[in-house]
Amino acid sequence: MSRDLILDKLRRNAAGGQSRAEREKAVAKRIRSASRGVLPAQPRAATARVTQFMEKAEAAQATTVMTTRTGVAEAIADWLRAHNLPAEIRTGKDERLKALLGGKAGNLILRQGPSDGTDTTGVSHAECGVCETGTLIVLSGADNPTTLNFLPQNHIVVLRRSDILAHYEDIWPRLRTAYGKGQMPRTVNMITGPSRSADIEQTLLLGAHGPVRLHIVIVRD
Repeated sequence: MSRDLILDKLRRNAAGGQSRAEREKAVAKRIRSASRGVLPAQPRAATARVTQFMEKAEAAQATTVMTTRTGVAEAIADWLRAHNLPAEIRTGKDERLKALLGGKAGNLILRQGPSDGTDTTGVSHAECGVCETGTLIVLSGADNPTTLNFLPQNHIVVLRRSDILAHYEDIWPRLRTAYGKGQMPRTVNMITGPSRSADIEQTLLLGAHGPVRLHIVIVRD
C-alpha cells in the first residue's frame, strides 16, 4: 500500500467519515459558540465607558480632551502651544487622520512617514481604546508607524468616541472582522499613559523608553 493511500485512510478514519467541508463547518461553529470566560464588570452605556476611559488614562499620567471632527487640528495646535512646542507633527498615512487634518490643519506643519527619532511630536490614530484601563490600541503599519509610538518626545493619539470598548477581549473579534486571515496587522501596540520606569531606586521616571507626554484627542462621531 502506498504512502498516500495510508495517509488518506488515516485522515478519513480520524475525521469519522466527515468531509473536509463538514469538518471546517464544525470547527467554525465551535469557535462561534465558545464562551468568553469571566470578565470584570464595566460600564454598559457608551457615555459611561468614555468617562471611565478618560479617568483611567489621566490616572496613568496621560492628558485627554474631547472635541468634534472639525476641531481635531485646533485641539492638537492648542496642546502644542500650551506646552511651548513647535507646531510640527509627524503622522502616518492613516486616511482617518488625513480626513480630520486635511484642509483644517491651520498653522500646523505636517510631515508624513515613520519617525527617525528627530521628531518632537508624533500623531497616531488609535484603532480603539479600552475603558477597563484607559489603554489605547494602535496597530502597526504604514498608516500608523510603530516608530511614532516610541521615538518622538511627545505622542498625540486621536481616538473616535465610538471606538472605546469595555474589555481587552473585545479587541480581537473586532480585528478579525475588520482585517481577516492573512491581513491582520503584524503588531498590536497597547499604550497606557506615557513611557515610564521605576527600575532605579523605585523612583518613577516618565519618558524612560518613549514619549514623556501622551495626549489623547477623543472625537465625537
